[in-house]
Amino acid sequence: MKLKDIQNKFHSELNSIYPKEEIDNFFFMITEAYYGISRLQLAMDVNLEVDNSNSIFDALVLLSQEKPIQYILGETEFFGLSFKVNESVLIPRPETEELVDWIVGCHSERSEESRGLQILDIGTGSGCIAITLAKKLPKAKVYALDVSKEALKIASHNAELNKVDVEFVEDDILRPMTEDRGPKFDVIVSNPPYVRKKEKELMKPNVLNNEPHLALFVEDDNPLLFYDAICSFAKTNLKADGALYFEINEYLGKEMLQLLKDYNFNNIELKQDIFKKDRMVKGILSS
Repeated sequence: MKLKDIQNKFHSELNSIYPKEEIDNFFFMITEAYYGISRLQLAMDVNLEVDNSNSIFDALVLLSQEKPIQYILGETEFFGLSFKVNESVLIPRPETEELVDWIVGCHSERSEESRGLQILDIGTGSGCIAITLAKKLPKAKVYALDVSKEALKIASHNAELNKVDVEFVEDDILRPMTEDRGPKFDVIVSNPPYVRKKEKELMKPNVLNNEPHLALFVEDDNPLLFYDAICSFAKTNLKADGALYFEINEYLGKEMLQLLKDYNFNNIELKQDIFKKDRMVKGILSS
């Protein structure tokens, strides 16, 4: 069957759900992944055919059910690196890339202080933050914590895939069992659950119906639950002048600034993402 005909079928089936450009992107991603045929090849030869179209039509059915393309393909890209993903982990987001870029910029290998850095990523999920930091700051020792066994399996596989050494720990930051040996980390970073349940109506069905709610939602009456627990953990586990970084709910920037002040962090910075939304915060532990 001609791929051009299949592409037209994608549009006829999906145009009531997705924009035209997004449907084309889905189609090109699938043809590249399933058949090794690039967008350029398709543009140069509109008569290209595939012998077995069952897989691509199976993907079309899943897209019509608003299953994320990343879960269909089982992989995604983050910071130029490849990551395996499934329904046990959140799909890495571009705004999280901005958080990682901020950390890398503040602790670059060009600086002597980056040698021997101890970094902890709390709620690692797919491992995208920890693994990228290990890749970009190769002299650092990176640890990653998550409560989910299935997430840690995916993260461990992604560390192997990207050829980095990350030490993974299964623990619940709300009830941490990790032995407290005093200040250890130079950097703690987290992208914890921060979507209030009342914000569900603002979310797209492909996220709401597919991505793990454990990693997404908090109760409306305690939206800073994880941030409070991590700040408390950081007070005894960050070295003096250590840095704490968070990705945050865009609607709770002021509350996050106050929380860090309450825990006596200094040099607090609130940073917006490329869409001008309050998305990241950083604080330095008083020495």
